[in-house]
Amino acid sequence: MAAVETRICETEGCKSEAKLQCPTCIKLGIQGSYFCSQECFKGSWSTHKLLHKKAKDVVKNCVEQDTNTDPWPGYRYTGKLRPHYPLTPKRLVPGHIQRPDYADHPMGMSESEQSLKGTSQIKILTDEELEGMRTVCKLAREVLDIAAMMVKPGVTTEEIDHAVHLACTARNCYPSPLNYYNFPKSCCTSVNEVICHGIPDRRALQEGDILNVDITVFHNGYHGDLNETFFVGDVDEGAKCLVQTTYECLMQAIDAVKPGVRYRELGNIIQKHAQANGFSVVRSYCGHGIHKLFHTAPNVPHYAKNKAVGVMKPGHVFTIEPMICEGGWQDETWPDGWTAVTRDGKRSAQFEHTLLVTETGCDILTRRLEDNGRAHFLNFM
Repeated sequence: MAAVETRICETEGCKSEAKLQCPTCIKLGIQGSYFCSQECFKGSWSTHKLLHKKAKDVVKNCVEQDTNTDPWPGYRYTGKLRPHYPLTPKRLVPGHIQRPDYADHPMGMSESEQSLKGTSQIKILTDEELEGMRTVCKLAREVLDIAAMMVKPGVTTEEIDHAVHLACTARNCYPSPLNYYNFPKSCCTSVNEVICHGIPDRRALQEGDILNVDITVFHNGYHGDLNETFFVGDVDEGAKCLVQTTYECLMQAIDAVKPGVRYRELGNIIQKHAQANGFSVVRSYCGHGIHKLFHTAPNVPHYAKNKAVGVMKPGHVFTIEPMICEGGWQDETWPDGWTAVTRDGKRSAQFEHTLLVTETGCDILTRRLEDNGRAHFLNFM
């Protein structure tokens, strides 16, 4: 799951960075509604709640069917994809499974991440911590491989999410996306023009779609994060070229990981290969440090000439997860506050691994154990 771009508090006169989003606004599809603190949110309540009433009135007059493909009347979609609402209720995680600090927070806020906000110091993990990361990343890979088996025309992303949720809990894992800043599902499913953070819903996958499934699991205090893009049935040559190039961008960047390399260099490698094949690189979302925290230092941009801080050292653990687009790199977000789509409506693909910097290079902690580590799509090229 990619790190999210910075947003500004919507309280009048407040310019602070905001990561808390009104949960009612998420349910109603109201875009924005970000606040820096509970205090700012409460202080704005008298005027903010009027947005809820207005949105409820619109929804009441909207299409009254089992499935609503226009939950945000007036919103201009950039491509052909539409949400399929309502979403199913939030899934429950058995009480015996260890939970991250945001799992039961009313706004999904991670206080442990907030306490380190703004720091660029990159943690060097101990041997014990590295063992925890190896274990959780292996489990995350198992869950993604289960999701991979479900990708075919006619299957809904909601059904994939359900399978992911069950696979996580069967392994005594908490699905990390669930309630993270109020994300409503257990994984991200991003179809066609969706760049990242797509919310699983009732839409059935169609022949020719491309689908990214992004899995993060939390086990014994650690997060493991990876994703792959899959072909849904037979896809056109453009989709094959986009997905292949995106995978090559990731693997070429991984080949460069070793002690002494600056994190900002990875973006130069990725953009050079993407542009050579006629594609662009998303700039709003980046790779990130990961261990006991879901998202932490370093930030790992995927575009060239970025200003990422830090030099790789043995014991660093982080993700690389380039998002590569057929058209322009610019993005926008659906009114659900999560689904990032290309502004021109063209397709986007992504791959992600969690990596450990070693003394001589790196270990791919989320590497596939079968097929010599190759991504699933390569069997369908």
